Amino acid sequence: MSTTTLFLLTIGLGLASFVYGRSRAYAIAKGNGGVKTLHSLPSHYGMMVALWCALPALAVIIGWKLLEPSLISNMLDTAIPQTVLDGGEKAVELYKNDIGNIVDSDKLSAVTDAEKKIAAERLTNLRSTSSLALFVLALVVAIIGAVIALKKIHPQTRARHKVERIVNFFLVSCASLAILTTVGIVFSVLFESARFFQQVGFLDFIFGTKWSPQTAIRADQVGASGSFGAVPLFLGTLLISFIAMLVAVPFGLMSAIYLAEYASRRVRNIAKPLLEILAGIPTVVYGFFAALTVAPALRRLGESIGLSVSSESALAAGAVMGIMIIPFVSSLSDDVITAVPQAMRDGSFGLGATKSETVRKVVIPAALPGIVGGVLLAVSRAIGETMIVVMAAGLAANMTANPLEAVTTVTVQIVTLLTGDQEFDSAKTLAAFALGLMLFVVTLCLNVIALHVVRKYREQYE
Repeated sequence: MSTTTLFLLTIGLGLASFVYGRSRAYAIAKGNGGVKTLHSLPSHYGMMVALWCALPALAVIIGWKLLEPSLISNMLDTAIPQTVLDGGEKAVELYKNDIGNIVDSDKLSAVTDAEKKIAAERLTNLRSTSSLALFVLALVVAIIGAVIALKKIHPQTRARHKVERIVNFFLVSCASLAILTTVGIVFSVLFESARFFQQVGFLDFIFGTKWSPQTAIRADQVGASGSFGAVPLFLGTLLISFIAMLVAVPFGLMSAIYLAEYASRRVRNIAKPLLEILAGIPTVVYGFFAALTVAPALRRLGESIGLSVSSESALAAGAVMGIMIIPFVSSLSDDVITAVPQAMRDGSFGLGATKSETVRKVVIPAALPGIVGGVLLAVSRAIGETMIVVMAAGLAANMTANPLEAVTTVTVQIVTLLTGDQEFDSAKTLAAFALGLMLFVVTLCLNVIALHVVRKYREQYE
């Protein structure tokens, strides 16, 4: 029986237990003067029985599946030939992989090697026995849990409290899992970055002006010692992000002001969803648009006025990235402007100010902290973008501030370094983690600043 089928069966037993437990609660209440005599609602008793039935069984299934591979692997050792065992741990693992591939592909009948056939049959039997044992154990645990919960159904049982405690524990576990995942990501990046900085100096990485991460694979290889100066990557990232913000902030802010202050309700209901459609377009589509339309157009325009524009330029990538971020800035700014109290506008109108004067001198200053917070979040979005830069700005780590030349960014180099089969002992691959750490620190600082600004705004105007 597959794991999915077993999960579905357990959930089905839980639903059946809920129905039976609720019916049992109604029956007990009927014999004691009605539902009002129960401490909790009948549905709470049914939920208590369902949780006692399903949760222990699901825990058994998950624990079994976690331990099953290692247990079966150890039991399979008895079917491995001694010649393979004498070859060492790697030879044994390779032999087990071959056996596993034979069983998974259902090609046992085509195997000519008698020893491999015996081992494959042994693995098949172990998996079948394990699946049957898991089914029986999960079923027994579910039934025992349901029976115990059914015996606890009586008018004085605080079923609602028990259910709420279990649900609360589940919610806390989900929140803790998210936090632990974040902590795990941070520590994994930190540890790998520390390994990188053992091979490459921190100051050389931060202040170096040449990026060429090609390292020698063989001891006799020359010309590939590697240069890990990240300044060109930081400069390219800042350049493209700056261009993107030059496009996104004015257009996004102006559209937000129009939609919040000047547009009629009908126009707003039409224009706002249309504008936010831009946020739903995949970034790879923006990359195609930048590479096939914007970049050639900029190149032809540059040639017409005597400028040399690269076929892959920071200007093309930054402009298209700015278009992509417009709905982000517009939506956040619109929400902040709309949240400004109407009394402030009425007071300005009462003093004789015009609509434009009210917007410029009252609404925008009042909403400015929130707008700044939204812009900083948009900057974080721009810094982390990859696909548009890959397709429109290139991979060349040029140390230049000229937007008409090809540049690259930190995220693009991370993708490049981790593409394909990699050895996680070389400085070339470990450099991706160092770049990720720098990117993480920068975006974290921007997000903290943005949240601080927005929090200050909320404390002042809500």
